Amino acid sequence: MARQDALLRLHKSLLARRDHLRKKLAEELAQMSSTGTGDSADVAFESGSDEMTSQLAEFDARELTQIERALSRLKQGTYGICEGCQKKIPVGRLNALPYATHCVECQREMERYPDWADRRGGGNWEHVLDPSSLYEDKEVKLSDLETDLSHNR
Repeated sequence: MARQDALLRLHKSLLARRDHLRKKLAEELAQMSSTGTGDSADVAFESGSDEMTSQLAEFDARELTQIERALSRLKQGTYGICEGCQKKIPVGRLNALPYATHCVECQREMERYPDWADRRGGGNWEHVLDPSSLYEDKEVKLSDLETDLSHNR
């Protein structure tokens, strides 16, 4: 029951953070859309300020997306389950990073090997071999085989 209570607290925390980020993003967007007037130095300063505000807004938007995904996982009943190994993510990790989708071990593997998710079956299916291609009749020329053998001498 302690895990359930912790998940309820995390749900409230995620909702509060989501609301905070939404408000902050609205303010950042309003700040970027306000146009100022002045000399070229003012315009240059505002341009640099807008760039920084834009980068902060992008960071906040990414966090907001992760929080929305975590809230969706809560509704689906999959919150706190590692997407890699399907084991429970420890509550301590969720307290530190409430929108974590992987346990520490799987996260380390993902960081160490960027194509890790693909190898576990969660990624790009373009690299999967089409079994029907194994049984296709392919025309092989004897001269091609002889050429290959002659290179090894």
